[in-house]
Amino acid sequence: MSLVDVIIYAGSTGLLIAFLWIVRSYGAGLRQSPRDLWLLFATKLLEYTAYAAMNMTFILWLSADCGLGDVEAGAFISAWSLGLSIVGVIAGSLVDTIGVKKTLLLSTALLVFSRSFMFWLTNPTAVMLLGFVPLAIGFAIVAPVVSIGIKRYTTKEGATLGFGLFYVLMNVAFAIGGYLFDAIRSYFSIKDAAGKVLRENAGTIIPVLHVHLSTYQIILFTGLVFTAASLSCIFFLRDGISMDDAGKITVAPKPEPAPRPDLSQILAAAGKAARDTASTLKQVAKERVFWDFMLIIGLTVFTRMIFFHFHYTFPKYALRVLGQGAKIGSIYGVLNPILIVFLVPLVASMTRRVASYKMLAVGTAISSLSVFIGAVPGQVFSGLTQTWLGEIIFVRWLGLAPTMQALADHPPALAYWPLILFIACFTIGEAIWSPRLMQFTVEIAPKGKEGSYLALSVLPFFAAKFVVGPMSGLLLKVYTPASDAINSAGEKISTVGDLSHHYMVWIWIGSTALLSPIGLLIFKKSALRHTS
Repeated sequence: MSLVDVIIYAGSTGLLIAFLWIVRSYGAGLRQSPRDLWLLFATKLLEYTAYAAMNMTFILWLSADCGLGDVEAGAFISAWSLGLSIVGVIAGSLVDTIGVKKTLLLSTALLVFSRSFMFWLTNPTAVMLLGFVPLAIGFAIVAPVVSIGIKRYTTKEGATLGFGLFYVLMNVAFAIGGYLFDAIRSYFSIKDAAGKVLRENAGTIIPVLHVHLSTYQIILFTGLVFTAASLSCIFFLRDGISMDDAGKITVAPKPEPAPRPDLSQILAAAGKAARDTASTLKQVAKERVFWDFMLIIGLTVFTRMIFFHFHYTFPKYALRVLGQGAKIGSIYGVLNPILIVFLVPLVASMTRRVASYKMLAVGTAISSLSVFIGAVPGQVFSGLTQTWLGEIIFVRWLGLAPTMQALADHPPALAYWPLILFIACFTIGEAIWSPRLMQFTVEIAPKGKEGSYLALSVLPFFAAKFVVGPMSGLLLKVYTPASDAINSAGEKISTVGDLSHHYMVWIWIGSTALLSPIGLLIFKKSALRHTS
């Protein structure tokens, strides 16, 4: 047995034991919860798997299949993301109006509707109206319905365990989605005799549908299948189920038929939520603490914008710099959530007594500075490729070669190294600052207004989305240009232009992200006077 085998087996065993312990520690206190809690988790595990795989596909599909350029695709995604934020602000009240089950049915039905069109439509206008608009509404409802569902299906003490387990399962779903993203792209691509991917978006004819779908369309279709499976779970949920603090499960009596159709109730609830949000904003705008709160939360946006770039800048960047078939899903979609699952509990246990503001400053500094690792020339790490670490990463994990000799004959793009190290370091920072962001929001908010402040905390990120989408497209267009061409077989292919300054993508993103920790240090007194 080689050293690499020992490391892999020992490491995998240790991680598996740790994962089972994490799940057991959360699940042990939820054994008395109704089955509806586990159905809720199953539904969201399926949905977040679909979302993770599709989310990294969107930007590639919009350009390759829908014909949008880098800047246009970035603006398109930005517009959709803005809609997602708007609906998210007013979606919470729907659960109180029509219940958990009906809200989930509404949400998932909208997702099924949108994805039924997205996997075959290519007209940008039709895609927006029939795909992204219902998708934004459907997915925006997910977060509040999950939060309220967990609260209703657990005791007061069990709620913490419920949210913790959901966070673990959500990241597991993201990892599965990232794996599927790479696996589907690899399976339906065109390769040469040596296994090198020549065209990953080749796709195939779907037997049942008898239509040709590109690889990216197949990923979107897979998302539809997962969402349809989650819809089947929802039908087994029960209306009116709740659990009191004593652990007793109660079933609310079936209400009398509503005098108005559900659609009217939904629209009325959405309108009320919008008016309540405006009224709350008007009231808190008179308070000094609110503007200090918005300043601090707004400062964190610059680091949080990196997530947007991971989903919508990174896929195109990686394909152009690393080549067709690059393991985008694995080096971000799998590595990041898997590390988060293990790092968050570890960091939380080690830093329980550290102030949230300090954790925000340190965590955002680590995440922001890590971006600059992506700009380091790959040649700096070239000596690591033919080591045991290179074997673990490129042969055993990413599967870029079957053996080390094959890896030496066909070495991977050196840019893999800085990107993997960048994402690993970013995730360490994320594990420090991300869980503390919501905690800090509650700490700085005046007593009795925590919910209002938490709801309004999305506004700075909402404003940032006007910039980050076009910024993403512009960076790709300037530093990693690509254009369409027709090959000898008459097929449209993407040709990559001058990549000599591709590292500037990360210089710009990193420089923008650094505004968060710098701003947090400058305005430290503004925050601490409300939390001390």
